[in-house]
Amino acid sequence: MLNRRALLAAAGATGVMTLPGLQTAQSASAASERQLYELRQYQLASAEQQAGLDAFLRDAAIPAWNRMGITPVGVFHAAEGVSPSYVLLTHSSLESVLTATQKMLGDAEYLRQGATFLNAPADKPAFQRVESALLLAFRGMPKLETPVKNPGRVFQLRIYESPSVKTGQKKIEMFNDAGEITIFRRVGLNPVFFGEAIIGAKLPNLTYMLGFESEEQLKAGWKKFGADPDWQRLRGMEEYADKAILCGITNLVLKPAEFSQI
Repeated sequence: MLNRRALLAAAGATGVMTLPGLQTAQSASAASERQLYELRQYQLASAEQQAGLDAFLRDAAIPAWNRMGITPVGVFHAAEGVSPSYVLLTHSSLESVLTATQKMLGDAEYLRQGATFLNAPADKPAFQRVESALLLAFRGMPKLETPVKNPGRVFQLRIYESPSVKTGQKKIEMFNDAGEITIFRRVGLNPVFFGEAIIGAKLPNLTYMLGFESEEQLKAGWKKFGADPDWQRLRGMEEYADKAILCGITNLVLKPAEFSQI
């Protein structure tokens, strides 16, 4: 998981402490409106570990995060199998990212409710490993949205890897400035968030999530998107050609936990 030491070390190497848009006092105000997302991936070895993680998140972690102002919290499971599970945290500032763990360890109710998970012995761990990515919300969608709330909803998590920082920024431009987010909304690809990966695996990349009432709506939305004339025009522009600005795509369909706030 992210911690202060790791984040500060990365900052020294990559300039994270001056996140895109945070270099000047003038731009800091605009950037402060853009949320930070912490996306955690829990690797689990069994249904027992998944059940234990769910109980911990439901009874201990989410209430503690909410008390700190971290809300909503999303919890998502793989559509098939028990692993991985994803947790999405919404932060209003970098300080929130840096201080969340220590605040939780100072929360007596969290320690009490989460004791079984937190004190799991090494020979019977509560999970196998956890990886985290820190994402900065796109300028074109600065805050998380919850477009669907019905019990049967599904989510799609997509990661677009680029061959260089420059081409990665070009793909972000395609969403922010060339109108791809607008097309998504019009055709029923309901955005939850768009984020530029600041720290994490598969860099450089952008990561986004879409929400649907059902898998049928998911399929219908992408079919409508593929036929959209504005999308056809956009994809035909040489500067935005996938072969020029993308080198890998991860596409996952996830189902929310019963207690997920997203």
